[in-house]
Amino acid sequence: MPGLLLVVSGPSGAGKGTVCNLLRAREPQIWYSISATTRPPRRGEVAGRDYLFVSAEEFEDLIARGAFLEWARVYGHYYGTPRAPVEAALQEGKDVLLEIDTQGALQVKNKYPAAILVFLLPPSLSELQARITRRGTDTEEAIRARLEAASAELAHIYAYDYAVMNDDVEEAVRKIQAIMVAEKCRVGKGG
Repeated sequence: MPGLLLVVSGPSGAGKGTVCNLLRAREPQIWYSISATTRPPRRGEVAGRDYLFVSAEEFEDLIARGAFLEWARVYGHYYGTPRAPVEAALQEGKDVLLEIDTQGALQVKNKYPAAILVFLLPPSLSELQARITRRGTDTEEAIRARLEAASAELAHIYAYDYAVMNDDVEEAVRKIQAIMVAEKCRVGKGG
């Protein structure tokens, strides 16, 4: 029986990385898909652990070969989910976690209707701005662009299966774990 494809997305600064890292620690059997990107690594990021860092030319070649389950150009850089390892993990019966943006999540749902989409919400737009600013990786202009994008991303929430507020990381992870249990018990999905 194929595994569960769980997609967690939401606006930049919603805490996707923090929530997904804790989820992976609590659910070590989850296979985590590492996205490819053309953006440079942020301080502390490790190639092959956080992202597969590639050139724009390499990324475009992979697009042409159909190597991505989803891909998008966001804030001037490409991001994408390599298709083959995700499909292999699902066929092995492993649950797969994708931490991707809303554009990518909608592409995945279109190609893989059984995917479970979880939209991670920040407590408020002011808290979202504070989180992005605290990261210290963006210019004022980039912060403004991310906040504008967040408003556009919120418009896609109704295309998702679930929405989880991230005002408490532990509680957000517990809710996602409950979603996974519920989905595995759903009639017609196995479990």
